[in-house]
Amino acid sequence: MKKSSLHSTAYNASIVTVLSVFERGLGFLYRIVLARLIGAEGLGLYQVALSLFSLFLTIGTGGIPITVSRILTKSKADASPSDGESGVTAGFTLALLLTLPFAVFLFFFGEKLPFLFTDPRAFSPFKILLIGLCFSAFYAVVRGYFWGNKEFLTPSLLELSEEGVMVVCGVLLLQNIPSPSVGAERAAWAVVLSYLFSFTASLLCFFYRGGRLRSPKKMLKPLFNATLPITSVRMSGSLVNSIVAVLLPWMLLKTGITEGEAIAQFGIVSGMVLPILFIPSTLIGSLALVLVPELSEDFYKKNQQRLQANVQRGLRFAFLLSCVLIPFYFALGKPLGMLTFSNQTAGELIANSCLMLLPMSLSMISTSILNSMGFEKKTFCFYFIGAGGMLLSILFLPPILGVSAYLVGMLFSFLLTALCNLFYLHKVCPIFTKGGGQGCVHTLLYPLFFTLPLSFLGKLLHTLFSHFLHAWIALFLTAFLLLSCTLLLYRFGGILPKWKEKQLLFKK
Repeated sequence: MKKSSLHSTAYNASIVTVLSVFERGLGFLYRIVLARLIGAEGLGLYQVALSLFSLFLTIGTGGIPITVSRILTKSKADASPSDGESGVTAGFTLALLLTLPFAVFLFFFGEKLPFLFTDPRAFSPFKILLIGLCFSAFYAVVRGYFWGNKEFLTPSLLELSEEGVMVVCGVLLLQNIPSPSVGAERAAWAVVLSYLFSFTASLLCFFYRGGRLRSPKKMLKPLFNATLPITSVRMSGSLVNSIVAVLLPWMLLKTGITEGEAIAQFGIVSGMVLPILFIPSTLIGSLALVLVPELSEDFYKKNQQRLQANVQRGLRFAFLLSCVLIPFYFALGKPLGMLTFSNQTAGELIANSCLMLLPMSLSMISTSILNSMGFEKKTFCFYFIGAGGMLLSILFLPPILGVSAYLVGMLFSFLLTALCNLFYLHKVCPIFTKGGGQGCVHTLLYPLFFTLPLSFLGKLLHTLFSHFLHAWIALFLTAFLLLSCTLLLYRFGGILPKWKEKQLLFKK
């Protein structure tokens, strides 16, 4: 049974990861096109509008998908399918109640709230995005339905298709842009059209796969109570991002630059640097998506041994992934920023922020693990501890660091959150023990010894190749050789298992 569960987890994680990589890769290419077509200033306006829109989308969805997933898992364990159907219907009802009033009010009266934006030009794309609010909320509930049934292929394909629709619409709409503000508006229309597509396609898949609706009365209150802590945590994240979108340009203005320059710098960080830095979140999110139903089931059934093994696998994967990627970001961040976005500042910020990957990865996976066990209130508190560090950084560091204050603040935030999560996780499910064999967390400290030499090796290789080869060839050749050296060092250092074992990161 353990081997079967292990293979199932690895198989599902592989499928979701591959599709997520394609989706994020498509989104990354779109970011490059977007940055080139509308410029840093247009990208900044779009990101400011998107940050505030994400806040209201989080209010309307937040913890609903994961809670619907858990309700379905519990209903199957209790042999009560009616509770699952009622939970899904309650999810649709709650999503509508939490999005439609905000969408209507802000669409008609949002312009009378000037404090929402540092630059009033950002309201127009925000107003356009509001049209897709309810569509995206309904789609989120359907995702929770599929997760609860351990069907990961369908929602992954839907998300990939949604990204594809946005890219196609964006490329078609963003031709011959007369100004940055018009570019931001058309980019917002591309998002709305993609939401409309995913809403329609997901509902068709829901009913085709046998999805049923039942009176939500029984599960509406339990769903709301269970959703509230998760939504609060995620809403806090969106709220902090919205505050940053207003506060950071304002603090940059106080350093003596113009409003356009401040918006452009925010666009560089939020639209160019962060999408690259958050690439590991694709793989971590895929693993968390697959592990959450397993962890919830083991936790409710008090299967401590398998619960501990799955927790350790998740942390192990996140730790190794960040240690592998840090040298790549350090060595290739600058040329990557120049080649993709034609922006030297973006490349420098990517390279200088490579150490953020480790606390970021551990924070993300540990938060998902604790949420799957029902400790949403704890992760809510821990998130605020980290957010406090970020906001203090943005308030006091821009005169010294400029826009880099945002990235330093994110580093503090992830570090504090990860430490709090891990210490609490150890209390409820001991992970820092030697009894777990090769799956123990303490064995993951070894990759740190290789991170620094690999980083300088990558820097040396790229400097050498860039003198004789085309920029793209030098970048890819450096990446290939650096990956080869990493695998060899990890293999002979005992970090990776033997080649003949198929389960590289999911072995017992």
